[in-house]
Amino acid sequence: MASSNNRTSTYTQVSTSSDHDRPKSADAKKDMWSSMLDSVASGKRLPEKNILVLGGTSESQREFLDGLSAEDSRRNQDRQRKQPPIANNFALGYTYHDVLDADHEDILARLSVYLLTDPSPSFTPLLQPLLTPQTIPNTLIVVLLDWSQPWFWLRQLRDWIRLLRTLLVSLDADCKEKMEEVMIGWRDRGRGGNSLDGGGVNSTTESDVSLPLGPGEWEEALGLPLCVVCQNSDRIEALEKDRSWKEEEFDTVLQFLRAILLKHGASLIYTIPSVQSPLQSLIHSSLGIHSLLKRQPLKHNVIDRDKVVVPPNWDSWGKIRVLRDGFDVEAINEGWSLDIEESFGPSPVDNANGTNNSTDERTPKVSGGAVEAYEEIIRDPSLDALQAASAESNGLKLEVSSTDTQTFLGAQLAVLDKNRQAAEPTGMDSSRLIRGRGASLEGEDSVGDEARVNEHIGPVQFNMGGIQVDADDMLQRLKNRQSYQTPEPTTPGTTAPDGGKPQNNEVLANFFAGLVSRGGGSTTNSPKPPRS
Repeated sequence: MASSNNRTSTYTQVSTSSDHDRPKSADAKKDMWSSMLDSVASGKRLPEKNILVLGGTSESQREFLDGLSAEDSRRNQDRQRKQPPIANNFALGYTYHDVLDADHEDILARLSVYLLTDPSPSFTPLLQPLLTPQTIPNTLIVVLLDWSQPWFWLRQLRDWIRLLRTLLVSLDADCKEKMEEVMIGWRDRGRGGNSLDGGGVNSTTESDVSLPLGPGEWEEALGLPLCVVCQNSDRIEALEKDRSWKEEEFDTVLQFLRAILLKHGASLIYTIPSVQSPLQSLIHSSLGIHSLLKRQPLKHNVIDRDKVVVPPNWDSWGKIRVLRDGFDVEAINEGWSLDIEESFGPSPVDNANGTNNSTDERTPKVSGGAVEAYEEIIRDPSLDALQAASAESNGLKLEVSSTDTQTFLGAQLAVLDKNRQAAEPTGMDSSRLIRGRGASLEGEDSVGDEARVNEHIGPVQFNMGGIQVDADDMLQRLKNRQSYQTPEPTTPGTTAPDGGKPQNNEVLANFFAGLVSRGGGSTTNSPKPPRS
């Protein structure tokens, strides 16, 4: 019995120990598989980037997204992928965009695009959750401007900068510390050994030399990278034709933008719809997205006025002055600091087109500000029209109203007809008038038709022996010579009922008189009548 009990206890101990060891091994295997799955998932996790698009309209924001995903949308069509929807009709809009590799179909990153059209301070609470210590290093701000109304650009930029300054100041200490780190990293981009697209060597390498900041650079850092996109630059030609703009105006606009964006370390680009541009390379490099298979360097361009590209950390006051002499970059730099420091509300903006729709500005101009200097040179045509109307009401007309072209030509035709009739009273016009009066016996309609025909076709001419002869003029001269010729005495019975026969009778009488006088004047040779 003892032995049996020992066996049982031994079996029970072995089985019990095995039951205790089995869950431990299962948990170990489970932890191993979880760690492997987590490592694989983390390796395949896409980098997430954020773009905050400010300004423009719903249509212009869609055009920006189309330009940003021009090449990727073609690949999606080839792979029969659906484009993500765009919700930007109300308040804060949202959409996403997958960045594909250059040669393969691999996804490099996913962009979350947030869209806002109105710079109202009431939208600030919607933007605060988007900025966290984790998202700030992967966030880019894009401000959209439109070439259809360039006279509002500085006013729009001022409103957006004020909104961003209010937003960034309201963040917590961790976010502000992270923004400081981001700005320090951005200051080193494009300097020393770094390339303009941020894909050069690291700033910590020994070969990199950190260059000092120039005057006006990074004086008003926002804490986030900024890119200004001026859309529809093909309308520059329309400004030349319709508004009589010249190269001075276009250079002035570019100088103002470059001087202002230099204070914030921002980049600038002009784009044309449906035309390939370096917009995609500029946005991707600003977000740190680079293809390992095909890297396109970002090059500046300030020569082509409709394809301007100013990368971050490339510009300087010296380069801005070279564009055109006489531009006071120091005054504009100081004036812009005054503009963005003012705490007034945003200027009245039309929600439909993103432009000012009122001449009574709620935001007063700052004396000596950059906005005031800009709008004195690049004037709003609607304000010019209002000033012209007020001047006209006071008796000072700036424009002369012109008559219609057909009305002017009709009046000139009447004057020419009157002068022609006064210069030639017995010429062709009198003959036409006589024929018209003779034809009045046949009816008023025929008279009007004949007079109009004669008036339009002009005189009938023909060539006689190399001489150009006017038939109507020749006929009138013959009639005038017959009517004003002094009649010679004729024998009785030579008169005729019409004006042409008396002349024929006179010719016949002269002919017979000549036959009589051929006999030499003697009556002996003349025939004598027979005697009865």
